[in-house]
Amino acid sequence: MPVVQAAKAPAVFDLRSAALTLIVVALKTTDLAALASELAARFGAATDMFDGDLIAIDLSQVSATADAIDFVALTALLRQYRMVPVVARGGSSDQMAAARAAGLAEAPAAATRLVGGAASDGAPPAAKVEAKVEARVEARVEAEALPAPAAVTMFVDKPLRSGQRVYAKGGDLVVLAVVSFGAEVIADGNVHVYAPLRGRAIAGALGNTEARIFSACMEAQLISIAGLYRSGDTAVPAELRGKPAQVRLQGEKLVLEEMKF
Repeated sequence: MPVVQAAKAPAVFDLRSAALTLIVVALKTTDLAALASELAARFGAATDMFDGDLIAIDLSQVSATADAIDFVALTALLRQYRMVPVVARGGSSDQMAAARAAGLAEAPAAATRLVGGAASDGAPPAAKVEAKVEARVEARVEAEALPAPAAVTMFVDKPLRSGQRVYAKGGDLVVLAVVSFGAEVIADGNVHVYAPLRGRAIAGALGNTEARIFSACMEAQLISIAGLYRSGDTAVPAELRGKPAQVRLQGEKLVLEEMKF
């Protein structure tokens, strides 16, 4: 009599490594009223500056204080600006316990790193949030050294609308159409936009400090290189807005320069 084997049920999920872009909010104060005031001063009514971006709350600069942090109120405050807090790191044992009780995961030191440096010239006072565009959860690799893949340039020739995001992993990104407000272009290498750049541009996403951002019409709402960023009204100076310009990193400072042909 033949044996009939039951069909193997298909897997209902997979486990995979992932590269995630996080914004790190580094607290310099435990005074949530002061934080709310600085957020309002910095972003005003621009609650679409962040579009559901994942947030890591860095507590390393307030870890020595004995003041309690109301993480439920803190996460609610950040969510008003469409940030989504998911992890906390760098706090004291009491702070991390409170963060976990509020539903935040504890980020291991290897998973996120804060890239130092001032956010921009003329930045708000010390009570401000230092948001640093942050990089990745690293995939495991075998012990032997693997050859690095050749850098690949990604080309996009269609307009990017608000909410769309393009990531050029391991290479440069070249966009031949407008990047609308609310859209995001990310590259491990350089970002080239041969059209108006009105959304968010992130170059050197994994820490390449030599990466640059180029645009034929610089109107970006946020620019970032290797984790250092500028956003809002300070992202592009008035004298450069709408002009061909490039962004490069000079030490701990983002430098914007007009390109003349």
